[in-house]
Amino acid sequence: MILFYAAGASSLAPHILLREAGLSFTLEPVDLSAGRWSGGDFAAINPKSYVPALKLGDGEVLTECAVILQFIADQARERALMPAFGTMERYRAMEWLNYIATELHKNFITPERHGDRAANFLAKTATGQTATRTLVSPRLAFVDCALEGRAFLMGSHFTAPDAYLFAMLTWAGRLDLDLAGWPNLERYFARLAPRPAVLETMSIEGRHIP
Repeated sequence: MILFYAAGASSLAPHILLREAGLSFTLEPVDLSAGRWSGGDFAAINPKSYVPALKLGDGEVLTECAVILQFIADQARERALMPAFGTMERYRAMEWLNYIATELHKNFITPERHGDRAANFLAKTATGQTATRTLVSPRLAFVDCALEGRAFLMGSHFTAPDAYLFAMLTWAGRLDLDLAGWPNLERYFARLAPRPAVLETMSIEGRHIP
């Protein structure tokens, strides 16, 4: 498998999960501003022109972070990174993936244009960053409440939604959103940060995050 990623983008989540799953993969960095990767035009890989994209061994390409995370988890079912098909727990995990995708991920993305294109980037202006904090804060507060008494989103075990939420919390840090106002989230982030898969991923991506 090949993960097309940009350092610090939402592709951070499947990057972490691939390592948690113990799967074999290679990385291909994408320059989102230029729409290029080492093989040329990234739109030829993903016409949506954003990461993550996961190219499978048969040439199929999966896009959309929440879907890619489920696929990765299902390649290593023994790791229990997603609950079993047909269980209520599976639907609860999917519920979290969809909430993170639609309520956190998309509200972090700025409507500002960068250069000559509107791209999936965090706000760079003070006005844009303030607007993002206003949108995201009540949604982080909801997650904080849900984490009361829990080590992870699904309870006591790390699953795919945790990789996605961790990526979003790194975005909060880049926008100077102090997690101290949400103590459950602050403890949660501190709990995930030293996981070996997270440390290995951040050692690759962290030094390149803008």
